[in-house]
Amino acid sequence: MTIRILLADDHAVVRQGLKMFLELDTDLEVVGEAENGEQAVQFVSSLSPDIVLMDLLMPVMDGITAIKVIREQAPETEIIALTSVLEDALVFEAMRAGAMGYLLKDTHADELCRAIKAAAAGQVQLSPQAAARLMREIKAPQSVEKLTERETDVLRLIALGRANKEIALEFSVSEKTVKTHVSSILRKLNVSSRTQAALHAVRIGLVTIK
Repeated sequence: MTIRILLADDHAVVRQGLKMFLELDTDLEVVGEAENGEQAVQFVSSLSPDIVLMDLLMPVMDGITAIKVIREQAPETEIIALTSVLEDALVFEAMRAGAMGYLLKDTHADELCRAIKAAAAGQVQLSPQAAARLMREIKAPQSVEKLTERETDVLRLIALGRANKEIALEFSVSEKTVKTHVSSILRKLNVSSRTQAALHAVRIGLVTIK
């Protein structure tokens, strides 16, 4: 099944370059190009892409704001922040807004293609540099309810980058059951995304970042 991608970047040459090498992969299709965050929001509504590659520093509406709006209006669309900027606060804000990943523009083409496919399957994608900075920024949840044994197992697999379908197969349950567990985990940890839950798992030593 082809993964439909929307490119959001205010530099035409960047969009052209991305489109050229992404479409060398027959599993990927660029369905639209936005030159600012506001346009990205509009195109997500009209094109329903699977993935948005979102630059963060754009005119009219910045990438962080666009991520927040898209997560509210089109929760099925996953977003990867693709930027040349690596600042602790920006990384944290992008992930808190709901981005599934944070990659730098110097990421190799084949790595980017793999990251897009993984994000489409519900797996968190972070450059090693972004992961390190997030670990410094994210705070341990306060006064959280205790996770059940199964929820802890699900959290461990989320942190290892497993998609809901893979987790369902692991425990021989339905994807709907896994989604219920994930919702409960996010509520108990008082976090808003799988990424934040995964980083909490790393922080408490449930898994380690390789």
